[in-house]
Amino acid sequence: MRTPTWLRWLDPLTAMILGVLVLALLVPVPDGVAAGLDTVRTGAIVLLFFLYGARMPTREVVDGLRRFRLQGSMLAATYLVFPLLGLAVQLLPDAVLTPELRHGLLYLSVLPSTVQSSVVMTSIARGNVAGAITGATISNVLGVLLTPLLVAVLLGATGAGLDGGAVGGILLQLLLPFVVGQCVQPWIGAWLRRHGRLTKVTDRATILLVVFTAVSEAQSEGAWDDLTVGTLVALLVVCGVVLAAMLGLTWWGGARLGLDRGDRIALLMCGSKKSAATGLPMAAVLFAPAVAASVALPVIAFHQLQIVVCAILARRLARSAPEPV
Repeated sequence: MRTPTWLRWLDPLTAMILGVLVLALLVPVPDGVAAGLDTVRTGAIVLLFFLYGARMPTREVVDGLRRFRLQGSMLAATYLVFPLLGLAVQLLPDAVLTPELRHGLLYLSVLPSTVQSSVVMTSIARGNVAGAITGATISNVLGVLLTPLLVAVLLGATGAGLDGGAVGGILLQLLLPFVVGQCVQPWIGAWLRRHGRLTKVTDRATILLVVFTAVSEAQSEGAWDDLTVGTLVALLVVCGVVLAAMLGLTWWGGARLGLDRGDRIALLMCGSKKSAATGLPMAAVLFAPAVAASVALPVIAFHQLQIVVCAILARRLARSAPEPV
Protein backbone atom coordinates (compact mmCIF):
# COMPACT_ATOMS: atom_id res chain seq x y z
CA MET A 1 0.00 0.00 0.00
CA ARG A 2 1.43 3.34 -1.03
CA THR A 3 1.97 5.95 1.71
CA PRO A 4 -0.05 9.16 1.08
CA THR A 5 2.06 12.17 0.11
CA TRP A 6 0.98 14.22 3.13
CA LEU A 7 2.13 11.43 5.49
CA ARG A 8 5.59 11.38 3.90
CA TRP A 9 5.98 15.07 4.76
CA LEU A 10 4.76 14.67 8.36
CA ASP A 11 7.64 14.58 10.82
CA PRO A 12 7.27 11.47 13.06
CA LEU A 13 7.97 13.46 16.22
CA THR A 14 5.31 16.01 15.33
CA ALA A 15 2.83 13.20 14.61
CA MET A 16 3.47 11.70 18.06
CA ILE A 17 3.17 15.11 19.72
CA LEU A 18 -0.16 15.75 18.01
CA GLY A 19 -1.41 12.31 19.06
CA VAL A 20 -0.46 12.91 22.69
CA LEU A 21 -2.00 16.38 22.54
CA VAL A 22 -5.34 14.94 21.39
CA LEU A 23 -5.15 12.21 24.05
CA ALA A 24 -4.55 14.78 26.79
CA LEU A 25 -7.54 16.81 25.60
CA LEU A 26 -9.86 13.78 25.50
CA VAL A 27 -8.71 11.85 28.59
CA PRO A 28 -8.75 13.87 31.82
CA VAL A 29 -6.10 12.97 34.39
CA PRO A 30 -7.22 12.66 38.06
CA ASP A 31 -5.52 15.03 40.50
CA GLY A 32 -3.68 12.23 42.30
CA VAL A 33 -2.25 10.87 39.05
CA ALA A 34 -1.38 14.36 37.84
CA ALA A 35 0.78 14.96 40.92
CA GLY A 36 2.67 11.73 40.23
CA LEU A 37 3.13 12.65 36.57
CA ASP A 38 4.62 16.01 37.59
CA THR A 39 7.27 14.19 39.62
CA VAL A 40 8.04 11.83 36.74
CA ARG A 41 8.20 14.78 34.33
CA THR A 42 10.71 16.59 36.54
CA GLY A 43 12.92 13.50 36.69
CA ALA A 44 12.71 13.05 32.92
CA ILE A 45 13.73 16.68 32.28
CA VAL A 46 16.72 16.34 34.61
CA LEU A 47 17.79 13.17 32.79
CA LEU A 48 17.28 14.82 29.39
CA PHE A 49 19.58 17.77 30.13
CA PHE A 50 22.14 15.51 31.79
CA LEU A 51 22.28 13.47 28.57
CA TYR A 52 22.53 16.68 26.51
CA GLY A 53 25.68 17.57 28.43
CA ALA A 54 27.07 14.04 28.51
CA ARG A 55 26.83 13.38 24.77
CA MET A 56 28.09 16.76 23.47
CA PRO A 57 31.86 16.55 22.75
CA THR A 58 33.44 19.64 24.28
CA ARG A 59 36.27 19.38 21.74
CA GLU A 60 33.85 19.88 18.82
CA VAL A 61 32.47 23.04 20.42
CA VAL A 62 35.97 24.47 20.90
CA ASP A 63 37.06 23.54 17.38
CA GLY A 64 33.97 25.12 15.87
CA LEU A 65 34.72 28.46 17.47
CA ARG A 66 37.61 28.86 15.02
CA ARG A 67 35.16 29.53 12.16
CA PHE A 68 34.22 32.87 13.63
CA ARG A 69 32.15 34.31 10.79
CA LEU A 70 29.99 31.20 10.37
CA GLN A 71 29.45 30.53 14.08
CA GLY A 72 28.95 34.22 14.86
CA SER A 73 26.34 34.59 12.12
CA MET A 74 24.49 31.47 13.35
CA LEU A 75 24.36 32.80 16.90
CA ALA A 76 23.28 36.24 15.68
CA ALA A 77 20.47 34.69 13.64
CA THR A 78 19.31 32.49 16.54
CA TYR A 79 19.57 34.87 19.47
CA LEU A 80 19.36 38.34 17.89
CA VAL A 81 17.54 38.41 14.55
CA PHE A 82 14.95 35.76 15.45
CA PRO A 83 14.00 37.47 18.76
CA LEU A 84 13.59 40.76 16.90
CA LEU A 85 11.06 39.04 14.63
CA GLY A 86 9.40 37.61 17.73
CA LEU A 87 9.05 41.12 19.11
CA ALA A 88 7.63 42.32 15.79
CA VAL A 89 4.93 39.62 16.02
CA GLN A 90 3.79 41.20 19.31
CA LEU A 91 2.56 44.20 17.28
CA LEU A 92 -0.17 42.07 15.64
CA PRO A 93 -3.69 42.89 16.84
CA ASP A 94 -5.66 40.43 18.98
CA ALA A 95 -8.02 39.87 16.04
CA VAL A 96 -5.16 38.24 14.12
CA LEU A 97 -3.47 36.31 16.92
CA THR A 98 -4.31 36.01 20.61
CA PRO A 99 -1.86 37.46 23.15
CA GLU A 100 -1.11 33.94 24.47
CA LEU A 101 -0.06 32.69 21.03
CA ARG A 102 1.95 35.85 20.38
CA HIS A 103 3.80 35.21 23.63
CA GLY A 104 4.34 31.61 22.47
CA LEU A 105 5.95 32.87 19.27
CA LEU A 106 8.16 35.21 21.27
CA TYR A 107 9.23 32.23 23.38
CA LEU A 108 9.86 30.25 20.19
CA SER A 109 12.10 33.04 18.91
CA VAL A 110 14.57 32.72 21.81
CA LEU A 111 15.00 28.93 21.61
CA PRO A 112 18.24 27.34 20.35
CA SER A 113 18.50 25.82 16.90
CA THR A 114 17.77 22.16 16.21
CA VAL A 115 20.70 19.78 15.95
CA GLN A 116 19.56 16.65 14.13
CA SER A 117 17.32 18.18 11.46
CA SER A 118 19.70 21.10 10.81
CA VAL A 119 22.59 18.71 10.20
CA VAL A 120 20.49 16.32 8.08
CA MET A 121 19.15 19.14 5.90
CA THR A 122 22.63 20.63 5.50
CA SER A 123 23.92 17.22 4.40
CA ILE A 124 21.10 16.74 1.88
CA ALA A 125 21.74 20.22 0.46
CA ARG A 126 25.48 19.43 0.18
CA GLY A 127 26.51 22.15 2.61
CA ASN A 128 29.13 22.38 5.36
CA VAL A 129 28.03 19.52 7.64
CA ALA A 130 30.86 20.01 10.15
CA GLY A 131 29.95 23.68 10.48
CA ALA A 132 26.30 22.80 10.98
CA ILE A 133 27.13 20.26 13.70
CA THR A 134 29.31 22.72 15.56
CA GLY A 135 26.93 25.66 15.13
CA ALA A 136 23.87 23.75 16.28
CA THR A 137 25.80 22.29 19.22
CA ILE A 138 27.08 25.67 20.38
CA SER A 139 23.56 27.09 19.99
CA ASN A 140 22.17 24.41 22.30
CA VAL A 141 24.98 24.74 24.85
CA LEU A 142 24.46 28.49 25.11
CA GLY A 143 20.68 28.05 25.02
CA VAL A 144 20.69 26.52 28.49
CA LEU A 145 21.64 29.99 29.76
CA LEU A 146 20.52 32.39 27.03
CA THR A 147 16.95 31.12 26.54
CA PRO A 148 15.88 31.52 30.21
CA LEU A 149 17.64 34.89 30.32
CA LEU A 150 15.88 36.14 27.18
CA VAL A 151 12.55 34.78 28.45
CA ALA A 152 13.00 36.79 31.65
CA VAL A 153 13.90 39.96 29.73
CA LEU A 154 11.44 39.77 26.81
CA LEU A 155 8.47 37.98 28.36
CA GLY A 156 8.76 39.33 31.88
CA ALA A 157 6.79 42.47 31.01
CA THR A 158 3.99 40.60 29.21
CA GLY A 159 2.54 38.72 32.15
CA ALA A 160 3.79 35.46 30.65
CA GLY A 161 7.22 35.69 32.21
CA LEU A 162 8.97 33.25 34.49
CA ASP A 163 6.93 31.37 37.05
CA GLY A 164 7.83 32.01 40.69
CA GLY A 165 9.94 28.88 41.11
CA ALA A 166 11.49 29.05 37.65
CA VAL A 167 14.89 30.40 38.73
CA GLY A 168 15.43 27.44 41.03
CA GLY A 169 14.06 25.15 38.33
CA ILE A 170 16.53 26.49 35.78
CA LEU A 171 19.46 25.84 38.11
CA LEU A 172 18.37 22.44 39.41
CA GLN A 173 16.55 20.94 36.41
CA LEU A 174 18.42 22.43 33.44
CA LEU A 175 21.81 23.94 34.20
CA LEU A 176 23.10 21.64 36.95
CA PRO A 177 22.31 18.37 35.07
CA PHE A 178 23.89 19.81 31.92
CA VAL A 179 27.09 20.80 33.77
CA VAL A 180 27.27 17.40 35.47
CA GLY A 181 26.81 15.77 32.06
CA GLN A 182 29.70 17.78 30.62
CA CYS A 183 31.87 16.76 33.57
CA VAL A 184 31.29 13.05 32.96
CA GLN A 185 31.32 13.38 29.15
CA PRO A 186 34.95 12.16 28.80
CA TRP A 187 33.94 8.82 30.33
CA ILE A 188 30.44 8.16 28.93
CA GLY A 189 30.11 10.54 25.98
CA ALA A 190 31.52 8.15 23.37
CA TRP A 191 29.27 5.32 24.58
CA LEU A 192 26.18 7.55 24.42
CA ARG A 193 27.04 8.68 20.89
CA ARG A 194 27.43 5.04 19.81
CA HIS A 195 24.02 4.22 21.31
CA GLY A 196 22.06 7.02 19.70
CA ARG A 197 18.80 5.08 19.95
CA LEU A 198 18.90 5.37 23.77
CA THR A 199 19.18 9.14 23.74
CA LYS A 200 16.63 9.42 20.93
CA VAL A 201 14.08 7.44 22.95
CA THR A 202 14.81 9.57 26.03
CA ASP A 203 14.38 12.79 24.04
CA ARG A 204 11.06 11.76 22.55
CA ALA A 205 9.65 10.21 25.71
CA THR A 206 10.43 13.38 27.68
CA ILE A 207 8.87 15.63 25.05
CA LEU A 208 5.70 13.53 24.89
CA LEU A 209 5.42 13.42 28.68
CA VAL A 210 5.87 17.20 28.91
CA VAL A 211 3.23 17.83 26.24
CA PHE A 212 0.76 15.44 27.85
CA THR A 213 1.10 16.86 31.36
CA ALA A 214 1.09 20.51 30.22
CA VAL A 215 -1.96 20.11 27.99
CA SER A 216 -3.81 18.00 30.55
CA GLU A 217 -3.25 20.53 33.32
CA ALA A 218 -4.15 23.43 31.04
CA GLN A 219 -7.30 21.64 29.89
CA SER A 220 -8.45 21.29 33.49
CA GLU A 221 -7.93 25.04 33.92
CA GLY A 222 -9.83 25.91 30.71
CA ALA A 223 -6.79 27.29 28.86
CA TRP A 224 -7.85 25.69 25.53
CA ASP A 225 -11.53 26.69 25.60
CA ASP A 226 -11.13 29.52 23.06
CA LEU A 227 -9.00 27.61 20.53
CA THR A 228 -10.63 27.53 17.06
CA VAL A 229 -9.74 26.39 13.55
CA GLY A 230 -9.39 30.03 12.53
CA THR A 231 -6.87 30.58 15.33
CA LEU A 232 -4.80 27.61 14.16
CA VAL A 233 -4.82 28.82 10.56
CA ALA A 234 -3.73 32.30 11.65
CA LEU A 235 -0.93 30.77 13.71
CA LEU A 236 0.34 28.71 10.77
CA VAL A 237 0.28 31.76 8.49
CA VAL A 238 2.29 33.85 10.97
CA CYS A 239 4.75 30.96 11.49
CA GLY A 240 5.13 30.73 7.70
CA VAL A 241 5.91 34.44 7.41
CA VAL A 242 8.48 34.28 10.22
CA LEU A 243 10.13 31.21 8.69
CA ALA A 244 10.25 32.81 5.22
CA ALA A 245 11.82 35.94 6.69
CA MET A 246 14.51 33.94 8.51
CA LEU A 247 15.28 31.84 5.44
CA GLY A 248 15.70 34.95 3.33
CA LEU A 249 17.78 36.81 5.92
CA THR A 250 20.16 33.91 6.56
CA TRP A 251 20.67 33.07 2.88
CA TRP A 252 21.27 36.58 1.63
CA GLY A 253 23.00 37.64 4.84
CA GLY A 254 25.49 34.81 4.36
CA ALA A 255 26.25 36.13 0.90
CA ARG A 256 26.84 39.65 2.23
CA LEU A 257 29.20 38.23 4.86
CA GLY A 258 31.23 36.55 2.11
CA LEU A 259 30.51 32.99 3.21
CA ASP A 260 31.03 30.27 0.61
CA ARG A 261 28.13 28.12 -0.60
CA GLY A 262 28.67 25.36 1.95
CA ASP A 263 28.72 27.78 4.88
CA ARG A 264 25.69 29.67 3.53
CA ILE A 265 23.73 26.43 3.45
CA ALA A 266 24.78 25.63 7.04
CA LEU A 267 23.71 29.12 8.13
CA LEU A 268 20.42 28.78 6.24
CA MET A 269 19.54 25.46 7.86
CA CYS A 270 20.75 26.21 11.39
CA GLY A 271 19.80 29.88 11.62
CA SER A 272 16.19 29.41 10.52
CA LYS A 273 15.25 26.53 12.85
CA LYS A 274 14.11 26.25 16.45
CA SER A 275 14.31 23.19 18.66
CA ALA A 276 11.10 21.60 19.91
CA ALA A 277 13.23 18.97 21.67
CA THR A 278 14.69 21.69 23.91
CA GLY A 279 11.80 24.16 23.86
CA LEU A 280 8.99 21.94 25.13
CA PRO A 281 10.78 20.52 28.19
CA MET A 282 12.20 23.95 29.00
CA ALA A 283 8.73 25.52 28.85
CA ALA A 284 7.57 23.07 31.53
CA VAL A 285 10.27 24.48 33.83
CA LEU A 286 9.96 28.16 32.93
CA PHE A 287 6.18 28.63 32.91
CA ALA A 288 3.07 27.81 34.89
CA PRO A 289 1.06 24.90 33.33
CA ALA A 290 -1.62 27.01 31.61
CA VAL A 291 1.01 29.30 30.07
CA ALA A 292 3.23 26.35 29.09
CA ALA A 293 0.35 24.79 27.12
CA SER A 294 -0.24 27.98 25.12
CA VAL A 295 3.49 28.32 24.52
CA ALA A 296 3.73 24.73 23.28
CA LEU A 297 1.33 25.20 20.37
CA PRO A 298 3.48 27.69 18.36
CA VAL A 299 6.57 25.54 19.01
CA ILE A 300 4.81 22.44 17.63
CA ALA A 301 3.38 24.31 14.62
CA PHE A 302 6.69 25.93 13.69
CA HIS A 303 8.58 22.67 14.15
CA GLN A 304 6.46 20.84 11.57
CA LEU A 305 6.52 23.77 9.15
CA GLN A 306 10.31 24.14 9.26
CA ILE A 307 10.80 20.42 8.57
CA VAL A 308 8.59 20.46 5.46
CA VAL A 309 9.90 23.73 3.99
CA CYS A 310 13.58 23.03 4.66
CA ALA A 311 13.29 19.51 3.21
CA ILE A 312 12.05 21.03 -0.05
CA LEU A 313 14.79 23.67 -0.03
CA ALA A 314 17.49 21.08 0.72
CA ARG A 315 16.53 19.01 -2.30
CA ARG A 316 16.46 22.06 -4.56
CA LEU A 317 19.88 23.19 -3.33
CA ALA A 318 21.29 19.69 -3.87
CA ARG A 319 20.11 19.68 -7.49
CA SER A 320 21.66 23.09 -8.15
CA ALA A 321 24.99 22.33 -6.44
CA PRO A 322 28.07 22.43 -8.68
CA GLU A 323 29.59 19.07 -9.45
CA PRO A 324 32.79 18.32 -7.47
CA VAL A 325 35.99 18.76 -9.45
